[in-house]
Amino acid sequence: MLDGKVAIITGGTRGIGFATVKKFLDNKAKVVLFGSKKQTVNKAIDELKKINKDYEVIGLFPNICNLKEVEKAFDKVQKKYGKIDILVNNAGICSMESIYDYTEENFRKIMDLNVNAVFNCSKAVVKYMKENKGGVILNTSSMVSLYGQSSGCGYPASKFAVNGLTKSLARELGRDNIRVNAVAPGVISTDMIKSVPEEKLKPLINTIPLGRIGNPEDVANAFLFLASDMASYITGDILSVDGAIIN
Repeated sequence: MLDGKVAIITGGTRGIGFATVKKFLDNKAKVVLFGSKKQTVNKAIDELKKINKDYEVIGLFPNICNLKEVEKAFDKVQKKYGKIDILVNNAGICSMESIYDYTEENFRKIMDLNVNAVFNCSKAVVKYMKENKGGVILNTSSMVSLYGQSSGCGYPASKFAVNGLTKSLARELGRDNIRVNAVAPGVISTDMIKSVPEEKLKPLINTIPLGRIGNPEDVANAFLFLASDMASYITGDILSVDGAIIN
C-alpha cells in the first residue's frame, strides 16, 4: 500500500506511534521515526529490527518544539531519500489536573508539544511535498477534541487546536495536492491505560458499544488507510477510532 513511500512519524518509539511505524514498514514504506531521546529511539529501532531485519527504518531525536531543529532534521531526511511523502504528527502529552491546580507552565508545555510541534513539523515538510507534487500530513487528535473532558482542560484544548490546523491546512494545501487529515482515538490500550485499575476501567468499557478498549493497531490501521491512495479524495477529515464511545 505504501511501496516506496518515505514517512516521518513523530512520537514513534511507543504506543500508537510505534504501532504506526511497524504498520507502515509492513506495507513497504521507508520510515524515519522521531523520539524525544536517543536511547528510546535506538531501543525502538532495535525492537523493530528483531521483528524484521529488512525493515528500512532510521531514527532521529530533534526537539520538535524548536522549528530550527525540526528543519534540520527534515533536511537530513530529504537529502537521504530525495523526498518526504508522509508526515504523521503523533507526538503528544496528556494531563488531568483540575483547573484549580493547573499551572501556567504545565498548560504551556502541553500546548507547545501538542500544537506548536505539529505546526513546526507541518511547516517544515510542506515545501518538500510541494516540490514532489503532493504528500500526506496526518495528525493524532483525540476523542476529547470532540467532547472535552472533565478535568485537564489543556489536553482537549490542544487537540481542538489540532483539529483546527487539520481542517485549515487541508483547505490551504489542497491546491498543492497535499492532503491533511487527523485520527481521533478513543480509549486505547497504551501504557497510560494499562496503569488504570480494573475497577475504574470496567465502567469506562461499558460506555463503548463495541465492548472493548482499542488497540494501538486499530489506530495504526486508520493512519495506513489515510496515508494510502485509497484515501486520495479524503482531506480535512477527523476520523474517530473510538468504538462509538458514549459521552
